[in-house]
Amino acid sequence: MPEQSPFDLAEGDPFGPHNLPYGVFSTTDAPGQHRIGVRYGSHVLDLSALPSALPAAIHPHAELLTAPTLNPLLAAGRPVWQQIRAAVHSAVTDPTHRDEVAPLLHPLAEVTLHLPFEVADYVDFYSSEHHATNVGRIFRPNGAALPPNWKHLPIGYHGRAGTIVATGTPVVRPNGQRKTDTDDAPVFGPSTRLDIEAEVGFVVGTPSVLHEPVGLDAFRDHVFGVCLVNDWSARDIQAWEYLPLGPFLGKSFATSVSAWITPLDALDHARTPPPTRDHPLLPYLDDASVEPGGIDIRIEVRINDETISHPPFSAMYWTAAQQLAHMTVNGASLRTGDLFASGTVSGPEPDQLGCLLELTQGKGPYLQDGDEVTLTAWAPGPDGARIGLGEVTGRILPAPTLPGRDAT
Repeated sequence: MPEQSPFDLAEGDPFGPHNLPYGVFSTTDAPGQHRIGVRYGSHVLDLSALPSALPAAIHPHAELLTAPTLNPLLAAGRPVWQQIRAAVHSAVTDPTHRDEVAPLLHPLAEVTLHLPFEVADYVDFYSSEHHATNVGRIFRPNGAALPPNWKHLPIGYHGRAGTIVATGTPVVRPNGQRKTDTDDAPVFGPSTRLDIEAEVGFVVGTPSVLHEPVGLDAFRDHVFGVCLVNDWSARDIQAWEYLPLGPFLGKSFATSVSAWITPLDALDHARTPPPTRDHPLLPYLDDASVEPGGIDIRIEVRINDETISHPPFSAMYWTAAQQLAHMTVNGASLRTGDLFASGTVSGPEPDQLGCLLELTQGKGPYLQDGDEVTLTAWAPGPDGARIGLGEVTGRILPAPTLPGRDAT
């Protein structure tokens, strides 16, 4: 039987010509050379070599494609993103290019994937009404589930950009302080309530000017693409530290992202109106007259290969465009490589919850050492196609023992 051509994808492959997500990879013969690639089926197209193969189509942008990270491409702006995307689409679909392009396709199983961009700032939001309500009922059973500001602004916090890691990177159980209601004083040691948070992240390309807010209608001019995010959370450390300022050590030890960034333009057919809102919005957040800001992304959460949840991103109360507008309304500037995440994605049904805190009503069990968590997702594309988002996987390793201290 003749070997199947890498251009001939299986029917329904979610990484077909309508997707074309960007990443960074290396090969075994040059492990220190990081190259920009685009995923096509079960192969990676080496974009650093594409200008030589198809000079007429992509040569003006050769310098962007030979960088070791996506950041120069991210900074180039939407017109360039669209030109390169069109050239890549032609490269993998036009039969006249096959002889030149075929040598540039590497089997996915034979390359190493890396964090695809240098992260500038990281902001995490809290934008699922279902998640926020569920958590509020767990922590405040006798009070209001949502804080009074929740439906007036997208709540968020700044995370730690330096601990964002690529899928496949092990996650070491964090040490920290924790205190239960029955403890007389806080204790120190490994988190016993290690959790996941299934989220969707947005990668900023074009920066903005300090003191100039980014409006809802400028979202596409600044956001390059989308990726899956697992914002690992130590619930016991978080519960003891988060009042009065918010998440800190319970979140900052690791956040995992996909190795593939799906261009925003690939998700055009998945755009959908957000849920009906029952509170009036201030003008800078009022999206009634702009492009529908919701995205129909369907997430699957697996622990040790067992599916535990299917969170729907279309149910998010606050959209990514509103998050971006709120993040900059005070004049804060965007930088190339900024990442902002949606917060835990949860839906209204019991099998649509995006973290173990919700799935177990706060009772556990939580993650054990050796557990492996995988997030996958897809969105509707044109002509019934599926647009796959790159998976996010992480395995839990035991907490380290600190020098001179027993952390058991």
